[in-house]
Amino acid sequence: MLKIDQPIEAYAADRVPPVAYVLTSCIGVIGCNSLSLGPIAPAVAASLGTGVPTVMMAASAFGLGTAASALFLARHIDRVGQWRMLRLAMAGFAAVLLLSAIAPDVRLLIAAQLVAGVASGIALPAIYGGAAAVAPRGRESRTIGIVLTGWTLSMVAGVSLSALVADFVHWRAVYAIVAGLALAALAALSLAGRDRQLSGSSPLPLAALKTPGVKRLLVACGAFMAAFYGVYGYLGDHLHEALGQAVSVNGVAALVYGFGFGGAALLDGVVDRIGAKRLMPFAFLAVALVYVLIALGAESAAVLITLAFFWGLTNHFGLNILIMRLTALDPAQRGTIMGLNSAVTYFAVFAGTSGFGPIYATYGFAACAALAVGLMLVSVVSALR
Repeated sequence: MLKIDQPIEAYAADRVPPVAYVLTSCIGVIGCNSLSLGPIAPAVAASLGTGVPTVMMAASAFGLGTAASALFLARHIDRVGQWRMLRLAMAGFAAVLLLSAIAPDVRLLIAAQLVAGVASGIALPAIYGGAAAVAPRGRESRTIGIVLTGWTLSMVAGVSLSALVADFVHWRAVYAIVAGLALAALAALSLAGRDRQLSGSSPLPLAALKTPGVKRLLVACGAFMAAFYGVYGYLGDHLHEALGQAVSVNGVAALVYGFGFGGAALLDGVVDRIGAKRLMPFAFLAVALVYVLIALGAESAAVLITLAFFWGLTNHFGLNILIMRLTALDPAQRGTIMGLNSAVTYFAVFAGTSGFGPIYATYGFAACAALAVGLMLVSVVSALR
């Protein structure tokens, strides 16, 4: 059986270990849950006799649970083991998804999604740390890039298929299907081997901030993620309200972004050859350039949809390199560091969507893209230092 802490030399130097695809499926399942509620929210609201804003509190609860769990619980990964903690998290995730599927009222749905967030706050750092641990030497970027394509799978499936399932079957079937996928991922994890016996105490969540380089990379992460969610969160409304496009065009934009994000995995070998540290400022600059183009082309739906592909492409490289750098800082604290990364990411979701809202309402979508350029320059400076 394949062990997550098995020496790198055990793998062929020219291929990604099969366990990376198991980790990809775990990312995909978590992403499907986080992205599927938006498209089906009207059906959920009608079924439970409440409003869409109330239903969307479940998404907020998921993000809050993820951030808190990543900050305070992910540190136990370094003591218990990445593989073992990932199995426990995915088992709990599947259980609360089933609870979401049978929730009789919106309060239970919100509570179930809060617990789902707690599980994902443990699972995501374990997945990213596991990807770095199993990556063959010289194939780190390619391995992490393949794992990151799970977000593409979830975007395509979560955005495109959830509404269809809700229309033709029922919104509860969406959560039932995702729960089944979580159980399938858990079954694959059960065949992937075990961690070696670990000992020692769990490091305190903020103790990892003393590790050289962590603070600067977390600043880069926060700015990077706030820029993305601040722009992505209002792209759909801008296409529909300002540019008069059909709601279905929002799905097309998401798909094009997903194809760009996933397609970038084919080029991850470039990062392995040149080096993540050397490429990081240029990757963030490339994302900033895309935001400049988005600001300039904000009045054209065709331009925005075209740029969505390059947005996904550059964001893939930025996120891949960021994870590579963080996981390489201190392998002994990898779980804690990736927990901090996930906490910063989900706090950035809140900061991006709430902070960009007044800018969007007052000055429009182009101003949001311009603000994102400024945030990406903060990431560039942090990477250079």
